[in-house]
Amino acid sequence: MVHKTTNIYPFEVVYGFNPHTPLDLLPLLNPQEFVHKEGVTKANFVKKLHESIRDQIHKQTKKYIKHNNKGKKRMIFEEGD
Repeated sequence: MVHKTTNIYPFEVVYGFNPHTPLDLLPLLNPQEFVHKEGVTKANFVKKLHESIRDQIHKQTKKYIKHNNKGKKRMIFEEGD
């Protein structure tokens, strides 16, 4: 199920792709047999994916803060209050 904050599947966050069939998961069962020929490209893709997810989480957090703090007064307490 797509996560509300990140707008992508949690599986995709971890592995960098979304499996469409159970056959797509076979390389994950035995990672020693599966060597990605473009490992650097895949690593860079996952890093960029994680950066975009981090940005999306920050945007969503700011949205929640704005919504939840609507109508609240900022209170500053002085010593002795």
